Amino acid sequence: MLPEKKLSSQQIYSGRAVNLSVDIVEKPSGKKATREVVEHSACIAAVALDDQHNVLLVRQFRYPVGRFLLEIPAGGIDDGEEPQDCVRRELQEEIGYLPRKIDKLGGFYSIPGYGTEYLHCYLATNLVPSRLVAEDSQGIELVRVPTNQIPQLIASGEICDAKSIAALLTFLFIRQRK
Repeated sequence: MLPEKKLSSQQIYSGRAVNLSVDIVEKPSGKKATREVVEHSACIAAVALDDQHNVLLVRQFRYPVGRFLLEIPAGGIDDGEEPQDCVRRELQEEIGYLPRKIDKLGGFYSIPGYGTEYLHCYLATNLVPSRLVAEDSQGIELVRVPTNQIPQLIASGEICDAKSIAALLTFLFIRQRK
């Protein structure tokens, strides 16, 4: 199978978090098609596990969906920042802990049908209290959940965002195999 070939691209929006472009592509069949692309930098998503085997989640209001969501900590990787350094920073900002141990769980594209965002997923353990203040971390509530309750929270829809579901299920699968 051949990839689509970009014929033209027009950036129609440039913002703080995303850029939006409209591309014209040629499909392998020779037909032309329009692709709307949301450009977003890479991010991290971290399953933070405390010494009592609780997963540290955050509850925060998500404006686009108009509700509070229960999620794993996550955030954008700054220019020049390594993903593991981003994990350290995000956990300090969002949950007030610094992980002494960080293990790669995998990664995935969050919205490959129309977006470029790639999430690097990690397991963060050996947590020590350490708070960094960030302007967008106000209003985040820390929620400790025993690991054995995670499948029920996913099945019930209490945890309903793709990054959290993907990372948590990956973590549970890897843990079960050990």
